[in-house]
Amino acid sequence: MIYVKFFASVRERVGVGEISLLIPEGGVTVAEVLLLAEDATGVLLQDAHLLAAVNLQHVPFSGVVHDGDEVAFFPPVTGG
Repeated sequence: MIYVKFFASVRERVGVGEISLLIPEGGVTVAEVLLLAEDATGVLLQDAHLLAAVNLQHVPFSGVVHDGDEVAFFPPVTGG
């Protein structure tokens, strides 16, 4: 099982801050986690500009996620 967290506008769009997902043995990519999260929440996120982190480390969507990991999706941070 992995834990998926959503922050800022992504959280507002999904309607929850965190979900748990079962993943296959051997792991999946962050991109695959996003697809699983879309299925679980019923909210399309592929069109959103997102960043991802696994266990508090920024990762590309090709990064691998394993059982017990925490994955976070959030929008790019901007300042002014």
